[in-house]
Amino acid sequence: MGSSPAVRTNLTLHSTPSADARLEVLNLHLWRGDRHLLRGLHFAMEPGDALQLLWPNGAGKTSLLRCIAGFLHAEEGTIRWRGVPVDADPDAFHWEMAYLGHETALKADLTAAENLRFACALRHGAEEAAMRIALQTVGLAQLDPMQPARSLSAGQRRRLSLARLSLWNARLWLLDEPAANLDAAGQEVLAELLRHHLASGGMAILATHASLAVDSGRWKTWGAPAESAA
Repeated sequence: MGSSPAVRTNLTLHSTPSADARLEVLNLHLWRGDRHLLRGLHFAMEPGDALQLLWPNGAGKTSLLRCIAGFLHAEEGTIRWRGVPVDADPDAFHWEMAYLGHETALKADLTAAENLRFACALRHGAEEAAMRIALQTVGLAQLDPMQPARSLSAGQRRRLSLARLSLWNARLWLLDEPAANLDAAGQEVLAELLRHHLASGGMAILATHASLAVDSGRWKTWGAPAESAA
């Protein structure tokens, strides 16, 4: 069976010490088919930390996000949230985690407001005023209230998915290509949402093809699985 060279990366993103919320990935081994995709991956994150994965295509950045989210099974290693392995209490972890994949996962027949209402009802609910503010924040306040999501542009759908993300009140954001289909103004919307999330004690891991300009002292870039953060 083929495998990649052995990789053991120790990466710790230090912010204000806190026992409140902490993500730890310990000695993670992940296979894709007969390929040993990630070997001995090890890192930790605390409130206010962001980690941008600028790994080459095929290096496993999407697989890592999906593994942390619980969509893929790691052959070896432990993922801990608040000091507890996530598989010991997955519901508690998922309640505080939000995953945004490359696809926006919107309901095509629902309007923007209906999409937000539906998505929030699955978690904790949201006030109508909060949903209006979320749409305004991402630049969608002027949409026709009867317009279904299927008729929105790709950039508008991405903005709507960001509005949904902002309403979920999740401590950990796992974002796969969150800037896809966003123009310069849309990328600034994303950056502002990330700044607010981190300043509020949230954490984020992003898989991206291009570097995002987010001015945060606790923003770290990881160039490849075999490297440390820049």
